[in-house]
Amino acid sequence: MRDDPIELVLIDLLKLDDILACMVARQNMISVMPDQNLFDPSVMEVWDIIKRAMDDVFVVVKEYSQAGLGEIEFRLQDYEVLFYILPDTENALVAIIPALSNKGLIDVEMENARQEINNIRNKQDNERLINA
Repeated sequence: MRDDPIELVLIDLLKLDDILACMVARQNMISVMPDQNLFDPSVMEVWDIIKRAMDDVFVVVKEYSQAGLGEIEFRLQDYEVLFYILPDTENALVAIIPALSNKGLIDVEMENARQEINNIRNKQDNERLINA
C-alpha cells in the first residue's frame, strides 16, 4: 500500500511545535487525517466539542467557498482552529493550535501546505482523466 501524499503533507505540518492536530475535512466528514496518536493529547481531551464546532463552521465554508472564501478561524477554550479552504471545493485544511500562538510561521506553513495539497489534488484529477 502506498502512502497518501496528502497525509504526508499533514504529517509534516504536525512536526511544527504549535500545530497540535491537522486534517483535510469538509462538513460532517474528515477526508484525510493522520494517525490521531500523532495529535497532541491535550486536543484529544476536547476533540468532541472542537469537532462539533468545526461542523458548524463548515456551513459557512459551504455557503461561501465558491464566492472566494479563503480562510476562517475561531477560538474555543485554549485553542484556535484554522481553516484554509481548498480552492473550488468545500474542503479545508484544518489545524488546531494553542490560542496564544504566534501565527506568522503557522500562516506561511499552512499556505504552503494548502498549495501542496491543491497541486496533489490537481495531479490526481489529471491522472483520473488520463486513465478514464
